[in-house]
Amino acid sequence: MKINPQHLTQEVKKTPPPLRSKEEPVNPAAHTKESTNKNAEIEASRQRILSWFSRVGITPSALSLDPKKQEHALERRKKILQIQKANNLKSILNIALNVTINEQTSDNLDPDWFFAFSTLAEEIYSAPMQELWGKIFAVEVSRPGSFSLRSLQTLKSLTHRDAKVFIKAVNVASKQNNDSVPRILVGYHKRKRLLSIFKKPVPEQINLANVGLSYPDLLSLQEMKLIYASEIESGEYREGQQTSWRCVNDTFTLTCKTQGVALVYYKFTPVGSELFKLVGKNTNPLYMQNIKSILTEVFNIA
Repeated sequence: MKINPQHLTQEVKKTPPPLRSKEEPVNPAAHTKESTNKNAEIEASRQRILSWFSRVGITPSALSLDPKKQEHALERRKKILQIQKANNLKSILNIALNVTINEQTSDNLDPDWFFAFSTLAEEIYSAPMQELWGKIFAVEVSRPGSFSLRSLQTLKSLTHRDAKVFIKAVNVASKQNNDSVPRILVGYHKRKRLLSIFKKPVPEQINLANVGLSYPDLLSLQEMKLIYASEIESGEYREGQQTSWRCVNDTFTLTCKTQGVALVYYKFTPVGSELFKLVGKNTNPLYMQNIKSILTEVFNIA
């Protein structure tokens, strides 16, 4: 008898069914902790909102339908605001008393200026800005006419962030000898000659963003009317002509190597020039390195 494979009993291997994926067990403690943290953040945010509004005498239940309670709440709010304004003036006064001015004149302070100043200053709540207002008053008492009302109105509209941007501009601003207007030197412009088209072009301006003053910063300064809206060119310098500048504590003299060269800069407005005098200044070494590197192409620098 011939045995065929079909007659053999075949062993069938049974493959066990795949294990069903089970969801990871939820850790009740971790879930509770996450929920608690989120609730704490929400409550902290809520308390900050309440705190700010309480400073102007407003609470969720400040105004009720009862006319007497409404009147009481409004009077309370008015009193809170008056106290805050008085405290603002007190802070500015204390700052002004501690400012030392070397040069003084015998001129009297303009009463109209003072009362306009006090009206604006009572609404200055930020400590850094109060510092500026205190300095302004100390300078104005010593040298009346130093700050115009227009400058005060501009200053009042500045936030603490705006002031920080202005300080960055001040730290890269230079003044010529015997000139009270600050300028931010950015490079030069050289009148093109026929043979210059065969020479390798060199950069004529620095990128202020690389030294901390970005393009949005410049736009903000222009919108605040602290610098003029466009770059300005000086008159052309003669070969050998010198001009002296001071940037914070760095004094340098430029001697023109060739004719047909003009400096390019952003110029401070009259308001910006007045506020420039108030700001503490720190040298920006990177700016000085960059601007001197650019100007060396057409000026000898000493």
